[in-house]
Amino acid sequence: MLKEIVNRMRGQVRIRVEAPFPERILNLCGERNLAFWDLDWESETTFTCRLSRRDYHGLRQAAKHLECAITVVRREGMPYFVGRFRKRYALLAGLALCAAGMSVGSFFIWDFTVEGNETVAEEEILRALEKNGVGIGTFGFSLDAEDIRNHVLLEIPELSWMTVNVSGCRAYVQVRERVMAPEMVDERQPTNVVARRAGLVQQVRALEGVKCVLPGTAVEEGQLLISGVEDTDTFGARLLAGMGTVQARTWYTLSTVMPLSAQEKRYTGEEKLCVSLVVGKERVKFFSNSSIEGRKYDKITTRHPFSLFGLPLPVTVVTERYRFYETEPSAVDPQAAEETAGALLEAYLHTLVDPYGQVRSVLCSSRSADGGVLVTLRAECEEQIGETVPIYQDNPDGSRPAKR
Repeated sequence: MLKEIVNRMRGQVRIRVEAPFPERILNLCGERNLAFWDLDWESETTFTCRLSRRDYHGLRQAAKHLECAITVVRREGMPYFVGRFRKRYALLAGLALCAAGMSVGSFFIWDFTVEGNETVAEEEILRALEKNGVGIGTFGFSLDAEDIRNHVLLEIPELSWMTVNVSGCRAYVQVRERVMAPEMVDERQPTNVVARRAGLVQQVRALEGVKCVLPGTAVEEGQLLISGVEDTDTFGARLLAGMGTVQARTWYTLSTVMPLSAQEKRYTGEEKLCVSLVVGKERVKFFSNSSIEGRKYDKITTRHPFSLFGLPLPVTVVTERYRFYETEPSAVDPQAAEETAGALLEAYLHTLVDPYGQVRSVLCSSRSADGGVLVTLRAECEEQIGETVPIYQDNPDGSRPAKR
């Protein structure tokens, strides 16, 4: 297999030899060290074989004085394939321009790869880079990585480090996000810890202040849990920054009404295709979509970026398919309505509980209501209900109110 590939790369010729004494041709090839293969006898005086392009020319020169006829059956390999285009000047000029374009285009940035970002959106980083002169079509060797880093970090304070490395026509942007320092607690501000919501206390952990409830106590919303006022035997009352956590069992009851009728899509079968060409930052539309205004449709956008030998090009074909539909009333199955409402209520419950604890159990029930189904969700949770509030709330800054 490897020998076949090598022969086709350097070019090979299949010939037919007709001679009264064909063995003389074979002896001549052995004498001149001309390699041949795939020998096939067609008759006693005729055979075919393959030779390399160089050995074929050597055989023609050596067999001039012999009574034989050498006919080329087929020429194979890369040299003969490329030789077909030697007189196609327009094609050669196009290939030359393409090679020159690729060579020049490799010095410019046509694609970006962003790594290391988790909370900061990639679009925000690319917009900041474009604002500082790094975008599609920027000359890669003109970048000042230190200057770009200093300006972008000022615009995006969530980043602590960034670098831009250019390899060919692609820019690799690597960032590191800043670890935000926790909010400092002002221990000079007298505070209490009160119940954020009602519950049954399971554990009280006071870091500063006086415990006002014990495990097993049922508390209401706003009730004092950890006091920032401590009584002393010598100096009287002392103000502290009450801090701590209070774990409690809590109960939630959420309800909603799901209608038993809804508007359902019905596709009309009509579709419209809009094609546009994006070159760099410019967009050229081939078909207008002005005729779809005021109509209901689903829009499906597909992007087809171009690349050449694995190198991205600043050319993208964007197709937008519009599927038109009409809405019509349809009945909703009560069981499906109950399941949908239960999923919505449970998702909303998690937004309330997850920042402070976890949901232990959930129970959904339903009953008929006017024009729909009333779904009620009851849940038992375990969460931290302590909330720190200033002791003096009459003034916005928490200072002691003035005496009258």
